[in-house]
Amino acid sequence: MTTETSYALTRPAYIDQSHLVVKDLGLVSGFYQSMLGLKVIEKSASGEVLGVGGLPLLTLTTAGNAAIAPRNAAGLFHTAFLMPDRTELARWLRHAAHNNVVLDGASDHLVSEAIYLSDPEGNGIEIYADRPHQQWKFHQDGMIEMATLRLDLQALYDSAPDERWDGMAAGTAIGHLHLQVGDIPQADAFYRDVLGLTLMARYPGASFFATGGYHHHLAANIWNSRGAVARADNMTGLSDYKIRFNEKATLDVAVSKLDALEINSEKRDGGVFLRDPWGIGLTLSA
Repeated sequence: MTTETSYALTRPAYIDQSHLVVKDLGLVSGFYQSMLGLKVIEKSASGEVLGVGGLPLLTLTTAGNAAIAPRNAAGLFHTAFLMPDRTELARWLRHAAHNNVVLDGASDHLVSEAIYLSDPEGNGIEIYADRPHQQWKFHQDGMIEMATLRLDLQALYDSAPDERWDGMAAGTAIGHLHLQVGDIPQADAFYRDVLGLTLMARYPGASFFATGGYHHHLAANIWNSRGAVARADNMTGLSDYKIRFNEKATLDVAVSKLDALEINSEKRDGGVFLRDPWGIGLTLSA
């Protein structure tokens, strides 16, 4: 079965991988494997890399001094795993229901259908499938029409094929990351004005950013974290993530902007590493 690359990943830039710091590596990794169907790709003394079809998506590391981040700290709101299609979303829901996975909610966002849950240490997770992008509605200013409506979970469940679930399907990816930040104008200034992402939508207390007309590759909100300051080094939760550019020219523009604004960055892992205003690390690479 060949899966067509998700629209989110064919844009000029997309979220490549995410890295969480956890207290209990075995517990959290076990959850992502059994409940989300990710597979271990590599192991080290301090962590594990999990992914789908040999493609790394999520790195989990732990440290002796790791301290559970307070709920109002800057960091992760949720990691959003994008299913290749609605059938895979339904298959995952069926697996979740049969394994008593506790869901936090489910929404129809017009552009996508999303199911929400949390890992054992409270890191938010979204499992979603996009509607065909030809069906998305855009406003005249280029912003996208999104909403939060009730998702009919029963209808979605009923649409799942009656077969054994064997983990996440090839083509599953991190479609977007949703961050908790301290201030929305500051988030706009960094993600839109510095990194060059396009503002796609605004909710009260939240901004949604993307490249290439996707609904969002990154979102930032202050719903729990208004006024939050930079994260402490040993906090659990989102340590850093990677943005992959499909076009090196787009990456070069972003990097030259960092230099012009004298934003600290360093070459690392074949990319450019920097921190956002809240100490969340990100690596830009092409």
